[in-house]
Amino acid sequence: MATARQVLCLCAFFSLPHARAEPIRYSVAEESESGSVVANVAEDAGLAPAQLSARRARLLSEDGRQHFRLDPGTGRLVVAERLDREGLCGQSATCTLPFELLLANPVQFFRVEVAVEDINDHAPVFPEERVTLKILERSDPGSRFPLQGARDLDVGSNTIQAYRISPDNEYFSVAFGSQIKGKKYVELVLEKPLDREEQAEMAFNLIAIDGGSPHRSGTTQIHIVVLDVNDNSPIFSQELYVVQILENAPEGSVVLRVVATDSDAGVNGDISYQFIQADQSYSSFMIDPMSGEIKLTKSLDFEVTENHELSVQATDGGGLSAICRVLVEVVDVNDNAPELVVSSFSSPIPENALPGTVVALFTARDRDSGANGKISCALEDQLSFSLRAAYKNYFELVTVSALDREETAWYILTVTAADAGSPPLTTTQTFTVDISDVNDNAPVFNQTSYTMYVHENNVPTVLVGTVGAVDADMGPNAKVTYSLVAAHPTEQPPCSCISVNSENGDVFVLRPLDYEQVRQIEFLVSASDAGSPPLSVNVTICLVVVDENDNAPLVLYPSQDSSPASSELVPISAEAGYLITKVVAVDADSGQNSWLSYHLLRASDPGLFAVGAQSGEVRLRRSVTERDAVKQKLVILVRDNGQPPLSATAALSVLLLSDFSDVRLPHSSLVTEDEGSSLTMYLIISLVFISLLFLVSTAAFITHKVCKRKELKDGHVLYGASNLQTSLADAAAAGTLPHAYCYEISLTTGSGNSEFKFMKPILPSLPPQLHATDGVTNNKQDFSCGPGTSGDVEPDNAGMLSAEQFNSLSFN
Repeated sequence: MATARQVLCLCAFFSLPHARAEPIRYSVAEESESGSVVANVAEDAGLAPAQLSARRARLLSEDGRQHFRLDPGTGRLVVAERLDREGLCGQSATCTLPFELLLANPVQFFRVEVAVEDINDHAPVFPEERVTLKILERSDPGSRFPLQGARDLDVGSNTIQAYRISPDNEYFSVAFGSQIKGKKYVELVLEKPLDREEQAEMAFNLIAIDGGSPHRSGTTQIHIVVLDVNDNSPIFSQELYVVQILENAPEGSVVLRVVATDSDAGVNGDISYQFIQADQSYSSFMIDPMSGEIKLTKSLDFEVTENHELSVQATDGGGLSAICRVLVEVVDVNDNAPELVVSSFSSPIPENALPGTVVALFTARDRDSGANGKISCALEDQLSFSLRAAYKNYFELVTVSALDREETAWYILTVTAADAGSPPLTTTQTFTVDISDVNDNAPVFNQTSYTMYVHENNVPTVLVGTVGAVDADMGPNAKVTYSLVAAHPTEQPPCSCISVNSENGDVFVLRPLDYEQVRQIEFLVSASDAGSPPLSVNVTICLVVVDENDNAPLVLYPSQDSSPASSELVPISAEAGYLITKVVAVDADSGQNSWLSYHLLRASDPGLFAVGAQSGEVRLRRSVTERDAVKQKLVILVRDNGQPPLSATAALSVLLLSDFSDVRLPHSSLVTEDEGSSLTMYLIISLVFISLLFLVSTAAFITHKVCKRKELKDGHVLYGASNLQTSLADAAAAGTLPHAYCYEISLTTGSGNSEFKFMKPILPSLPPQLHATDGVTNNKQDFSCGPGTSGDVEPDNAGMLSAEQFNSLSFN
């Protein structure tokens, strides 16, 4: 949250002016005690005191020293430490302490300058308590004798304003004025000639008075020795020597050589040189008393003092002297590398930080001057960050593009500050910016979809597979949990038989499954991270149930639960290959577990029958003979191809009939065995009635045909043998019973006996009643059945003609 507030504050900062165009100026007297109030800077900056704390106000100075502090409660600027103007600014005419009032939230600058006003806290001080001057007695009135003036550390009106002699002296007066660059000079002026014989020595006080209130003064004693005639004083070749020297000149370097001459001879012409020391600037130099060479005793620093003013006195052997001024100008060299001072630095920053987010605020400065102090800052090759000038010598390190922690988790940014010197000096500052994670990546499954397999009749809580997802984020944002979800929000919860481990993605089947009830289950697994808000992704899992051979074949035809069992009718004249019936069975399993094969398990006469292993068709292996029993019983074994195989049996009863009347005996016998005598009587009556009705209908049909077609003399075959064989072939090839069953009826009237032959290669279910009118009204007189139904559950021949059905046929 703190980082977010920083971002908002900095964004607000960019929309506001960074600093006032003009600084806020104050003044304060030196020697003010710590805690002294300078001014109410908050009021002058147009800020309420409450804003100072809210916007984290603070003071920044270029030299890092805090001379003042800000009272955030009142907005007052107070003195942080006792101010000594002379220690801060030396003899400078003005003493201004600049600094910035920085508001960090949002960033805003106020330039503040505090002028330290001088107070008269220093009295003038002469370098020596006693000065002896030797003056020739023949010196002309108006002659001037330079003196080393007093030094007052104060400035302006508080510095030395006048000199006077005490007590008054008729021979001398004091001249006071300015020379080089405001340098003050003090000279004794001879008012009338001296007479050594009248007064060989004299003494008086020289008093220096400053302009403070109250006045302060300093005193030195002047001792005048009147010399005998030495009428030539030393004369310098120049009154002012100006020389330039590099600040990096080594110790012992010769700065320059001053030269003075004296026209006198002998001792009065011998000259010696010495400094008239007045301040600390002389400590860096020495002068050879004989040659006048001025040398360095220690290195110079342009940043401390740019100019050194020296006074050199040349004295001859007679005591006469002359003074010259030497101005040493220190030439700046590029000996200070730029400095980078970091004011604020934010790390880590979130990866969704907006472009323009301020990462660091720093200032660059160089103690050199001119081109040597001109600084430029650059950021090494970096596409995501850049430098931006903020105010004056402040720079901001900001983002310029979107960040992605998953691509780069941290950045090492190197800022190089270089000055314009020759050669340039550089300084580098390294910022290590960490990128904090944001939940911007959803989990990703290692597969687009999963297919898992489980065998039916599985044990509960069986492990069928594992899903896996990874999240490119880190920490809680990358912790993935798994759960089952509905495909659509309005759907019911996922199947209760499936469970997924929320930690590792293991998928379990909780209860046994049945392939025959469900072949496959599709469900969704969601992978969610722990971010806020969480991100999730779904994947589809297809659970395929693998079939096991757990279902035995089911015989659909002939029905095994009918009582009594139905019998198949076969004419005794049937040839080998005659289709008796077809065993129809199904298996609820799939694949090879449902591949069925048919085998003749038992038979009254095994050599008479054959069973198609694949089709289940029961055919005659050979032609029927008179020796074959009328009633044949068969047991067909139906077996699947599973491991281990499962099987079922079908029992068949076959009646071999020689003609239509033959159906009575065996069938009545069968019924007698199964149902009793009463049923036999009803069957006989029904057969006789049906036979008579059929004969009448056949006779009418033949008569009608003879009239229509004279070529039909002996009878008519409704369906020929070729048609019968084609139908048989179709049925055998199909393995099922897709075609209609047809009858071939042959009537022979020559002997007075009717022969009724049933040819039944494929027998579908017949209608409950077959009405004679259906055939009589048809000119062709052919009895045909409707097409059978085809399917896996209900076979086409599920309703083969049994004895009971045959008896139930009615012909109107």
